[in-house]
Amino acid sequence: MDSAQYAELFLTESREHVSAINHSLLELERGAGGDEPVGAIFRAVHTIKGMSATMGYTPVAALSHELETLLDRVRRGVRTIDAALMQLLFRAADVLEGAIEAAVSGRATAGDVDPVVALLRAAADQGAPAATTTPEKPAKGGARKPRKRGTRAASSAEIPAGWTAPAPDGDGLLVRVRLADGTPLRGVRAFLVVQAARALGTVAATSPSAEAMQADAMEHDFALRLVTDRDADAIAAAIRAAGDVVEVQVGDGVPAPPQPAPAPESEPATIGEALASSAPANGNGVRQQRSVRIDLRRLDNLMNLIGELVITRGRLVQLSASLNDAALADTVAQASRLVADLQDEIMTSRMVPVWQVFDRFPRLVRDAAHSVSKQVEFVIEGKEVELDRSMLDEVGDPIVHLLRNAVDHGIEPPTERRAIGKAAAGRLTLSALRDRSAVAIRVTDDGRGIDRGRVLRRAQQSGLVDAARTELSDEELLRIISRPGFSTAERVTDLSGRGVGIDAVYNRVRSLGGAVDIRTEPGRGTTVTLRLPLTLAIVRSLLARIGDETYAIPMTHVRETVELLPSILRSVKGKEVLMLREEVLPVLRMRQLMSFDGEPVRGIEQVVIVELAERRAALVVDALIGQQEIVVKQFDGVRDGLSLFGGATILGDGAPALIIDVSSLL
Repeated sequence: MDSAQYAELFLTESREHVSAINHSLLELERGAGGDEPVGAIFRAVHTIKGMSATMGYTPVAALSHELETLLDRVRRGVRTIDAALMQLLFRAADVLEGAIEAAVSGRATAGDVDPVVALLRAAADQGAPAATTTPEKPAKGGARKPRKRGTRAASSAEIPAGWTAPAPDGDGLLVRVRLADGTPLRGVRAFLVVQAARALGTVAATSPSAEAMQADAMEHDFALRLVTDRDADAIAAAIRAAGDVVEVQVGDGVPAPPQPAPAPESEPATIGEALASSAPANGNGVRQQRSVRIDLRRLDNLMNLIGELVITRGRLVQLSASLNDAALADTVAQASRLVADLQDEIMTSRMVPVWQVFDRFPRLVRDAAHSVSKQVEFVIEGKEVELDRSMLDEVGDPIVHLLRNAVDHGIEPPTERRAIGKAAAGRLTLSALRDRSAVAIRVTDDGRGIDRGRVLRRAQQSGLVDAARTELSDEELLRIISRPGFSTAERVTDLSGRGVGIDAVYNRVRSLGGAVDIRTEPGRGTTVTLRLPLTLAIVRSLLARIGDETYAIPMTHVRETVELLPSILRSVKGKEVLMLREEVLPVLRMRQLMSFDGEPVRGIEQVVIVELAERRAALVVDALIGQQEIVVKQFDGVRDGLSLFGGATILGDGAPALIIDVSSLL
């Protein structure tokens, strides 16, 4: 089998199973769900073991096999759960994840997993009963229990020609199994066959022993005793279904009825076939695939192409308007609608629920809390909110920084929380919600809050604020703590203290065209909100003119537009403000912000009311051109240049336009 073609599929499926393992481990540690978490972990590990064995990834299969053995003993009550075992299970999950990544990239070695494999074996042996081959004890009064139909008491028999494994002693039908030549991890495959046999009844004994199978100390055939009511045909069919089985003998050495031979070009069962076999069949027995996996790079290419098509559409609309041809205008309008529909479909295909990234955070919070000896109740809300895939990938790291900061700086130790009347376990919430044409991601904790006085003192020591200042607003607080290298931590820990957390969050979110907002209250906790556009590629914007230059303002931040009349202008403490329906808004003049030296505007200036979270301002421009969907092009800012812009675009007439970053204004 050419496993290379299935490597990416194996990696994707295995990552999902590892994520499920981590979630179930957290449930198991909390004592939630009864025995179900153990069963869920066992099933996920079992699936990984089967896939890795088929792919020939020996280290992954060996580790998952030992982990499965330990979980089976836990599931059967032979091994009890304690703190040490939980730590081992978490460690095994981490090593399993690393082994999967290494196997796909061709870097996996047995030495990567051997230490954990040894620990898993030792943990399983602690609760394992001593091996015995003692025959079944007679019932009271000397009578033996009646056997199931098709069973017999058997002793060792001669080994038939062409076979190597002796018949094991014990009750049940003798079943001999031969594996295909070149089967990877024969012991693992033999174990899968034994598991398939257990689904039919009781496996009384195996030859070689289970330990020999685990060590892969066996030839290509083995034997077992099976106590069951099933007939030979059913037994043989179930065993062949385990894969890589070329011959089965049930009973006194009589071969089971042969199965139809596969077509010459067919390969042994592969991961792709196994996945396809799970799809529902229609009435004609033809399986219908309702979804298909697409490489993200193809979606990126489609998004780039539709972006260029949107620019071309704008150019066509302008040209058709200047030609004054009714038929051409109608054709261009129809083409515009089709482009819009195509754009919506492509953008929708890129939207994925945020849980695809959020699901890895419970384990991260758990490990962070353990490292600083704190108790944290972690809650995720709004998992089904959708975000562009590229945006979701980019926002993962900022959320990691926020969660670690909340655990390390925000939430107090249990003794401190109890002393002030709080629950010993702090509450940390990660939520996502739609906010018009944006997504707001919030990280909220109920900890001590940010010490404004401490931040102010450290800022004064660093020369960031005037020594006479006595307090900081939320906006000033954010600007200070997001400066590179700024930290109030007295010592550096594994989680924080190097002054790169909020700085990294702020810069990454700003580069994505989003904004960061912080609200904190002493003793009550802190909320950090990341507001992000749904996509990085195409946004609807309001076009405004300053002199002979055009600028784009994302509609996400536009509340309304009004004319700048003298009657609504006021002056408060020497600063211009705008009175709008009893609301006082600071006035920001784009000409002044950009030190524009062009001719003064003639006529009535226009005001764009921009907003970000709960903050609003009146942005004064020379004129408004209209709304347009623009393709965002990232660019590197000029050294010592203004930080007012978050990207650029190409308008329909081919002229460039800068995109105003509203978060830099408020």
